[in-house]
Amino acid sequence: MKMCSRCYPVAVLCYTALWVGVRGLINDSQAIQDFLTDYNRKAAEVMYEYAEASWTFNTNITDYNQKMMLDLQLKADKFSQDASRNASQYNLTVMSQSDRRQFIKIMDIGTAAQTNETKMIRLNKITSDMESIYSTATVCLNKTNCVPLDPDLTKLFSESRNYDDLLTAWKGWRDASGRKMKDLFAEYVTLSNEAVKILHYADTGAYWRSWYDTPTFEDDVRALFDQLRPLYEQLHAYARRKLKSMYGADKFPSSGHIPAHLLGNMWAQQWDGLIEELTPFPNKASFDVTDEMVKQNYTALKIFQTADHFFQSLGMIPMPPEFWNKSMLEKPTDGRDVVCHASAWDFYNGKDFRIKQCTVVNTQDLETAHHEMGHIQYYLQYASQPIPFRDGANPGFHEAVGDVMSLSVQTPEHMHTIGLLETLTDDSETDLNYLMSMALQKIAFIPFGFLIDQWRWKVFRGETTPDKYNEEWWNLRCRYQGVSPPVERTSADFDPGAKFHIPANVPYIRYFVSFVIQFQFHKALCNLTGHQGPLHRCDIYNNKEAGKKLSDMLKLGSSKPWTEAMYLLTGQYKMDAQPLMDYFKPLLDYLRVQNENDYGWHPNCPTFAPTPTPKPSTCNNNVNILRASTLLLTLFCFLIFL
Repeated sequence: MKMCSRCYPVAVLCYTALWVGVRGLINDSQAIQDFLTDYNRKAAEVMYEYAEASWTFNTNITDYNQKMMLDLQLKADKFSQDASRNASQYNLTVMSQSDRRQFIKIMDIGTAAQTNETKMIRLNKITSDMESIYSTATVCLNKTNCVPLDPDLTKLFSESRNYDDLLTAWKGWRDASGRKMKDLFAEYVTLSNEAVKILHYADTGAYWRSWYDTPTFEDDVRALFDQLRPLYEQLHAYARRKLKSMYGADKFPSSGHIPAHLLGNMWAQQWDGLIEELTPFPNKASFDVTDEMVKQNYTALKIFQTADHFFQSLGMIPMPPEFWNKSMLEKPTDGRDVVCHASAWDFYNGKDFRIKQCTVVNTQDLETAHHEMGHIQYYLQYASQPIPFRDGANPGFHEAVGDVMSLSVQTPEHMHTIGLLETLTDDSETDLNYLMSMALQKIAFIPFGFLIDQWRWKVFRGETTPDKYNEEWWNLRCRYQGVSPPVERTSADFDPGAKFHIPANVPYIRYFVSFVIQFQFHKALCNLTGHQGPLHRCDIYNNKEAGKKLSDMLKLGSSKPWTEAMYLLTGQYKMDAQPLMDYFKPLLDYLRVQNENDYGWHPNCPTFAPTPTPKPSTCNNNVNILRASTLLLTLFCFLIFL
């Protein structure tokens, strides 16, 4: 029987009653409090051990470190199983709302519900192996130059405008990463679905969506995407026209798609690598401050100190000593393999919080540092909550916190304040340049953030089978993103696996949600500061009132439904894309004039013409004719001279 994605609290009550049977449920209030106290103490210990082992593996990928991590992951899974089973003996109906919410979260253990230890071990090993394949992959650009994704391939996509070099790197990365893990991913899907069905979820996608506790969640995000799509279509048309003038129209399919390797990013997910080429008014100010950062001797450490200073200017919590002493802010130079994908870590002891990032001194990583430190700030703010509540109000909230800071940090006003922008100008053309730089980050991402889990949800449901993985992936990318593969792809390829969040088992719709609600947060915070003028020029730096309002929401963690957390900050209970649309309205008006009626693309991917196969008979006949002609000519010349 299929269950809705948000029915687990009801299921807990029903199935708990069936499991306990005639033994009855524990009603004693003191016993309830004793259980929660004991759980929180033990959970903190177990989760710290596993986080430490996982950190060691992520910052030094070896077989030994992988084994240590997997052993402690198994220990943590078994602890979760025991805690879930014990929690199910208590009567949820007699508890306070807060206690009941904790118990439900304790029982909702995801894939750790797998009772077959062999399958549990196998599932954990598969996810670790896929992440290792991704993190250790290299691409040989020529016979002597084999390079990793970060920083080499990332830099290549940002800087190179050589069509063939980009194509070699694009295809090479997918061959080295995704293609090698397709069978592992198919096995992962089977085992993950089997585990969450023990908790009476229909599949893993339904389990992930349950975190949003919204019965109409799929419909809601689709409506948001439809609202934002016209803005993306105009940006796409503008970029397509500029890129055609760079590479030649013959490099672009007639379907209106943009070849996926030409957008300045390995996955074409954000296009800010093309800021120089796509700036509307090149003679006006640029908002890429990379050169100025280099000139001022910025380092990875200084980038994170700058981010920390921004949070402190709002009256928020400074980074603790453990952060500075234990984080990995740069790629190690000792040759060890690491997971370079930026991430923030909570070690569940209330004081140890770290970031892992292979930082490069540039504008993009300055923004990324604020994003990751936003996660850390969230951890710090809800550190006093019980373990079950140490999480974001929903997954999108966690992603939005750092980004809402970046909406202030990237303004010309803020860059001028901290000395990275020499002059501050205020005219319509400069304004459009700034909005374009933000759109290449925010608007370019919208369809990519939307489609990844559209693909995964279909896979988990069984609607997309392994032989159709890659075909359906490109169907969605062509349809929603308007980008197409630059070379023919087959069922043997597994291009989804070339994106970190697929092998690392990280749900992705949270980023789409974040890119909507961060503008809601930004508008609410700017209103508190009394900001006058367009939303895109608001900087909340040094405003303690805005910082307190945001902190009050962050302190809640997941102790309240996300709608209540949203209301506390914004006065709204729902996700709303209108602040985002308002933010970019001047750019949308400009793009519509520039594009006129030249926008959009065919919903289906372009087809690749089959490579013609030489016909041996024709080739041989041509050779024979040439030989005969040569012989006759020789004979003719001989007769003449004779």
